Amino acid sequence: MIHPPSPRPALLAGAIVAAWLAASAAQGQAPPAPPQANAGPPVAGMSMLPASRPWDAVLVASFNIQVFGETKVSKPQVVEILARIVRRFDVVAIQEVRSKSDSVIPDFVRAVNADGSRYHWLIGPREGRTVSKEQYCFIYDTNRIEVDAGSIGVVPDPSDRLHRPPMHARFRTRVIPESMAFTFWLVDIHTDPDEVPQEIDALADVFTAMRSLRPDEDDVILLGDLNAGPPQFGRLGKLPGAAWAVSGVTTNTHRTKTYDNIVFDRVATSEYLGRWGVLDMQSTFGLSQEAALEVSDHNPVWAAFFPCEAARTPPPGPAAAGIAVAVPSAGGGGTR
Repeated sequence: MIHPPSPRPALLAGAIVAAWLAASAAQGQAPPAPPQANAGPPVAGMSMLPASRPWDAVLVASFNIQVFGETKVSKPQVVEILARIVRRFDVVAIQEVRSKSDSVIPDFVRAVNADGSRYHWLIGPREGRTVSKEQYCFIYDTNRIEVDAGSIGVVPDPSDRLHRPPMHARFRTRVIPESMAFTFWLVDIHTDPDEVPQEIDALADVFTAMRSLRPDEDDVILLGDLNAGPPQFGRLGKLPGAAWAVSGVTTNTHRTKTYDNIVFDRVATSEYLGRWGVLDMQSTFGLSQEAALEVSDHNPVWAAFFPCEAARTPPPGPAAAGIAVAVPSAGGGGTR
């Protein structure tokens, strides 16, 4: 949907944010409380994750839930922490769902919704060149976010440059009027740790391809476990307007590496509010490192975006060689 540019102050009118406020009220939320730190020592540029989701921002997160399968969802203490994490955000891109059972994500989302929340999920096909397959997943709050059911798919990779080609879906915020909703692609990725330089290079072409996929959508947010920090982004970091949320802070549970990030075009996605962070599980939930590692060897990363659309920018030229323009296909289940 093409939205005309509109001054940001005007977008704060009560009619526009009414649905967003109503959705927050439906979840029993009080007006936003003063933010509290979500990690240990403060990091320059990193924001504090609000205690409750704000009405004037959509919180997008990425989380590699290490070997997310039947064993993990059978541990109540782990599921409780994971559910509390998901409820802090509007949409979460998950990597490393690894199970032969199709019940892992539905069972987990039921646990998330046990408090009356209304989250739903999208899950992709099992991917990987070896017998160890993984799935990508999006979990989103249906009170505040909708998905374009025809947009769900996997980026075609005819040259086999990616071990697990990313899953994509297009989302929109539930605001009134609908014509002012922030719409955006999420592109979920988990690079192969043994082929990081090659795969990061391929992601530059994925990003360009996704921007060319629809003439009416300029907002592409690539997020996930890149197994690389910004200094290793290469061509991806040199694309015109390229920006990333996480910088200068570790994202793994051992607090030694920056692996996870949220990448976008700072010109096209001017809805980005400049607020981002890493939800450190040890600091947030008072866990020992051992207990946090039982949940995952990664911490979630997040960024905040304005819930109403800003001006649209024209997409670039045709996709680069080796990564075809993605053709939307049916998701692995749980679409809504």
